[in-house]
Amino acid sequence: AGMAAAFLMEIRRATQSALLVVRYAAAELPSAPVEVSVCADSVEVRSGGSCDAAALPAGVSLAPSSCRGLRRLRGDGLHLRVRLRRPPPAADVVFTLRESLKPNKNYIFYCQSCGDIVVNDRKFLRVLPLPSENWSDLVEEWCCHPNPFARRALHPQHGDCFVGDTFLLLNSRNESHKSKENTRVICKRCKTMLGETVSSGTIKYYVTEVVIQSAEGGFRPTPRSQFVQSIVAQCLLELSSAKSTFRFTIKGDNGKTYILIWLLNSDTLLVESLGSSSSHSDFTLFGDILTPSSGPVGSWNALKVLYQPCIQCRNKELADAWEDDMGVHPLKFPSETCMELLLILGLSTTSLPPSLRCMNSFQVRNSFC
Repeated sequence: AGMAAAFLMEIRRATQSALLVVRYAAAELPSAPVEVSVCADSVEVRSGGSCDAAALPAGVSLAPSSCRGLRRLRGDGLHLRVRLRRPPPAADVVFTLRESLKPNKNYIFYCQSCGDIVVNDRKFLRVLPLPSENWSDLVEEWCCHPNPFARRALHPQHGDCFVGDTFLLLNSRNESHKSKENTRVICKRCKTMLGETVSSGTIKYYVTEVVIQSAEGGFRPTPRSQFVQSIVAQCLLELSSAKSTFRFTIKGDNGKTYILIWLLNSDTLLVESLGSSSSHSDFTLFGDILTPSSGPVGSWNALKVLYQPCIQCRNKELADAWEDDMGVHPLKFPSETCMELLLILGLSTTSLPPSLRCMNSFQVRNSFC
C-alpha cells in the first residue's frame, strides 16, 4: 500500500537546496499533531499511531539541521525547506538528434504512433544542421545590401539529411506517404500526420512524429506522452544552451500559436513517493526516457517552465508581443501535437500542490527531461 502521507521534494542542484512538501489525501487529513522527521537519507511522518517513512534515492543526502520555514498550507500540506549535504549526481547530458545521426550508417524511420516503417534502410552521406527558421530575417539585419540568399532554398540532395530545431529534411526519392489532397505527409497505417512536403523533391518529417533507429536495431515503442515530452525537452535544452534563449512559442503547422513557454531552470531533481495520494501518473511531460526503478520513491531530472495557453484567442496581446520579440524562439510542430502538449501541460499542473501551480500570471510546470 502507498503512504497515507505522500511527499514531493523539488531539489535545485545549483543552490543545493530543496523544498519538501508532505501531502495528504483530502479524506485523510490528520486530526492529531503531525511530526515530520528529516534524516540524511529518509523522510518520516508520524501522526497519532500511524507512521509513514520513505528512504531517499541514492545520491540524495539532506542536512537535517538546516530545516526551516515549516508551515501548513490549506490544500497543499506541510512545506519546509532544507539544504543538501552534497549536490546530487549531475543530470545526463541531453540527447540530441544532431549527435545521434551519423553519416554512412543505415537508419529506419518509424511512425511513433503505430510503428509502421516510414523510411526504410536509408544511408546518409551527409548530416548537416540547418540554421534557425528565421535565419533569413536575421540576414536582412546583417547585410547592407539585398539578401544574397533570398532565392536559394536549402533542399537536401540524395544522401543528405538536414536537421532543424524540430524537423528533418530528406530527399523524397520514392516515398509514398504524401497525401494527394495537400502537402501533408501521413502514415499509411494510422493516418497520423508525420510531416509535410517542402518541394517536389523534399519532405519535412517532424521529430515528434517519427522514431529513428539504426537498421541493426528495431522499433521500441514508447508511450506517446513520454515521447513527446522528451523530444520537446531536448529542443528547449539544446536551444537554451546554444543560443541563450529561454522563451519559446509553440506553433502549429497551420501558423497558429498554441503555447508560450518560459524556461526557468534545468537543474531540478524531483523526488516523489510512488503509489501514494499524489498524482504521479500525471507527471508525464518532458519526462525521463528511462522509467525510474521500481520502489516506493522515484526521482526524475526536470525542467521548470512557465507557460500560457493561446488557444481561442487567450493571451493574444502577450502572444503578439512575443511574436515581435527577437529574443523569443519559435518551435513548430503539427497542430495535433501542439494540442497534445497543451493537454499534458494542463494535467501536469493540476497534479502539483495548489500553491506551486502559478507564478504571476503564468502556470507552472515541473517538466521532466
